[in-house]
Amino acid sequence: MRVTDDRYNRDRLRLEIALRLIGHEARTQTIRRWTGLSDDRIRKLVRSYIRPGAGVRRHRGKSPQQVGFFLRGGSDDAHALAAMLLLFGVVPPRPAAARTPDGAPSPLPSLARGRQMCEAYETYRRVVPQARIDFEHAVFLAIALNAADQIRLRWCHSCDAANITEHSALRVPPCRACGAALRDTVTMGPDH
Repeated sequence: MRVTDDRYNRDRLRLEIALRLIGHEARTQTIRRWTGLSDDRIRKLVRSYIRPGAGVRRHRGKSPQQVGFFLRGGSDDAHALAAMLLLFGVVPPRPAAARTPDGAPSPLPSLARGRQMCEAYETYRRVVPQARIDFEHAVFLAIALNAADQIRLRWCHSCDAANITEHSALRVPPCRACGAALRDTVTMGPDH
């Protein structure tokens, strides 16, 4: 394969993922981070491929940044989405696996992870009929779980369900699936 073929495939993948992200109503800054496309190129894609009145809104402003959204009571949607992010490999089962050699969280936004993120979110939307989490919140959940500095996944002793918990919680809440105690370590996972 020639170098130009690799470049063509990479560019085609960027455009494919950008169009999927636009369809999920992602903000321009989110599309830029995950695809590497310029703001101008993203705007041109929207003008060229998204028809007015197609039902795709363009959101402005900052992306969500409050982890409390995922910790509120009745946030079963967040746990279902976290399971999809795990299943599709967007978020590793152990935060230690997502670290660079110097201990920092590995960078999440990339083309490969962008495709996985879209697939995880699309599956979540099919599985949860009345889904309440939009794509921007889904991206924030993936980034927050990857960093594991504010929220993290803890595993249930009984049913191995993944639970989103506050990183610095004084009291570990019970499992949302079965009510049993959660493991107090982040190094455990479903394949313990």
